[in-house]
Amino acid sequence: MASSSVTAIHFFLLSIALFSSVCCLSASNPYILSIKKDQATNLFYTSVGIGTPRQNFNLVIDLAGENLWYDCDTNYNSSSYRPIACGSKRCPEIGCVGCNGPFKPGCTNNTCPANTINPLANFLFGGGLAEDIIFISQLQVSGLLSSCVDTDRLPSFTGSDSPLNGLPKSSKGIIGLSRSQLALPTQLASANKLPTKFSLCLPSSNKQGFTNLLVGGYPQELSKFVQTTPLIVNPVSTGPVSVEGVPSKEYFIDVKSVKIDGNVLNLKPSLLSIDNKGNGGTKISTMSPFTELQSSVYKPFIREFLKRASDRKLKRVASVAPFEACFDSSTIGNSVTGLVVPTIDLVLQGGVQWTIHGANSMVMAKKNVACLAFVDGGTEPRMSFVKASIVIGGHQLVDNLLVFDLASSKLSFSSSLLLHNASCS
Repeated sequence: MASSSVTAIHFFLLSIALFSSVCCLSASNPYILSIKKDQATNLFYTSVGIGTPRQNFNLVIDLAGENLWYDCDTNYNSSSYRPIACGSKRCPEIGCVGCNGPFKPGCTNNTCPANTINPLANFLFGGGLAEDIIFISQLQVSGLLSSCVDTDRLPSFTGSDSPLNGLPKSSKGIIGLSRSQLALPTQLASANKLPTKFSLCLPSSNKQGFTNLLVGGYPQELSKFVQTTPLIVNPVSTGPVSVEGVPSKEYFIDVKSVKIDGNVLNLKPSLLSIDNKGNGGTKISTMSPFTELQSSVYKPFIREFLKRASDRKLKRVASVAPFEACFDSSTIGNSVTGLVVPTIDLVLQGGVQWTIHGANSMVMAKKNVACLAFVDGGTEPRMSFVKASIVIGGHQLVDNLLVFDLASSKLSFSSSLLLHNASCS
């Protein structure tokens, strides 16, 4: 942190802590998971221990991920690994998976199927659902369900075809935080008979931050920083596996309009709402490094930003892929919230505004060149059958406190904590 006067918001992974049998502890014994940013991919990851003996895995944080899955390659084994039998009460899926052996985690018979989805991969991969010991920091939890895939058994799927494609080199899977019943927050809330609520605070740069799965509440001293808006349920599956009649597990918010320096962007209202096929709307993603705008939103957005930047006498320079609007950083001032550029407001249901300042809207693409960190998402979906109009990416979430209250279907958000002399680092 740049100054000792800046308050670091250190969040617990869980506001309740659990005995190894997934029973109740007090908030004085919280789980803490540090988050790091991978500079090569601009993705965020954390580390958990799994199995007996314990092995640590770096897992990428995915707000759309439906479970925790990891690479149980030939170097991995666990004596506490217990596959869930297909057709059993704990198996949420229809069907069964098996393996020819030798039997180990990732290779069992008569096992409940589970997806091991990486939205950056080129293929879908399946695994088996199992129960094993999971260590969150130094605290041991049993009774949690996860999935694993043995990548060594997939010799034809290497490089860009690997289940780990696009993830940081040090990471070996994904920790999912979606609405799924297999997501970590939901499993822990269910085990403790508490409402599902968690918060997330991503660190800037390569500093260390903390994620927080707050079951039942969050520190009241932070309440003065946040505003609240409804979480919207997209009635259509938005993931790579679409089941008719099953709603999306991702987190959508109702953006009514977009403003740049107070000027409302001229957008078709239909682009900001979710249509009957599940297209449109605004979702929040930690797997998109930068905010992606569907082309019909992106083009007027860029035009308006460039106009307002010109009004501020910012000198435009050549684009740096994948960014279009780039500027000579020497013509841009600095403030506590980063580079002084046109502010971006997402006007949400109820009239509250999510304000994006320079620290979250701009990125230094190269020496003396600052670019608007919003990209053209095109018109075609990827690893999905539907496409959102706005995907709020990880860079825009940095140093923003987000509290996901699934029980009441609400999102509380702080906008930049830098405004309050605080951060997620």
